[in-house]
Amino acid sequence: MVLLAQKCGDRDHCVRADSRILFTGGLDLPGELAGLTSKQRITERVNQTSSVSEFILLGLSSQPEDQKPLFALFFIMYMVTLVGNLLIILAICSDTQLQTPMYFFLSILFSIDVCYTTTIVPKMLVSFLSEKKSISYAECMTQMYFFLAFANTESYLLAAMAIDHFVSICDPFHYVTIMSHRHCVLLLVFSCSISDLHSLLLVLLINRLTFCDSNVIPHFLCDMNPLLKLSCSSTLISDVVINIEGLITLVTPFMCVIISYFRILIAVLKIPSAAGKHKAFSTCGSHLTMVTLFYGNNIYVYFRPLSSYTIKDRVATVIYKILSSMLNPFIYSLRNKDMKQGVRKLMGRRRSQAAPS
Repeated sequence: MVLLAQKCGDRDHCVRADSRILFTGGLDLPGELAGLTSKQRITERVNQTSSVSEFILLGLSSQPEDQKPLFALFFIMYMVTLVGNLLIILAICSDTQLQTPMYFFLSILFSIDVCYTTTIVPKMLVSFLSEKKSISYAECMTQMYFFLAFANTESYLLAAMAIDHFVSICDPFHYVTIMSHRHCVLLLVFSCSISDLHSLLLVLLINRLTFCDSNVIPHFLCDMNPLLKLSCSSTLISDVVINIEGLITLVTPFMCVIISYFRILIAVLKIPSAAGKHKAFSTCGSHLTMVTLFYGNNIYVYFRPLSSYTIKDRVATVIYKILSSMLNPFIYSLRNKDMKQGVRKLMGRRRSQAAPS
């Protein structure tokens, strides 16, 4: 503090305000600040740099002619996501043959897909048709908390499903004991708890940042990277904590998936018959597709330098947050005989109830 004041000398005026050093000399002050006293100027500067009440979301395109086509596209995707995921959830809940640990995790996974697309897409749809594309500071932090929580819970559920596949293939005689309903519920509680704490920590780190001249977010939602890039205060601590903690949180379930499938591969290669190998691999195909979509896009978006963040990252975010949620029900229902049978039973019951007696 003293060294900084000594360096200023007589040319600049260094003033301490709100635990920060403001250098006012040598700067062209705005007209509305020119007539103020030094103390008033300090107060005004502090207010300007610490009181962002809302952000502007640029979305996927700033061209007016693109807004209605984008609205139609994302409205259709959102409706397909809701109908597809809810249909699979109802099929699982109503069919006794689907009351297994794998389908328990699958129903929770599809419920989470519905929740975090609902966290993102309705706000996007409103922005497409509105001239004012703003989001309040509190709403921005809330949106970021929930979509991070849901996304991280999905990561841990994908790991839990990989463990389920591993136990069913590599240790089928102890499957019922290991993957009991109690253990499945404990895995779910652990996944949700870790994800909520992770999201809370990230939101608190973002909340401590200062946003200055611009409040324009080049994105369609409040995400960490755009907000870190927008901040005018030091993001060193936030960057270090987010990268270390985020790496641990994302890599831990990812390593569970990798280790589980490595063990599955070894076990399947020992099966003598080709039919047995095909059956074992076919049970994992849908899950591997979901894992590839989820982790591939996550790694691409979040594990790169902040300075390299571009519009391509927005497209990648759309793919993993919205498109993957829409495709997941089709990936599982089209490749899974039990799931297709469960959906047919559900639709058959609905038709019989709707038919006149």
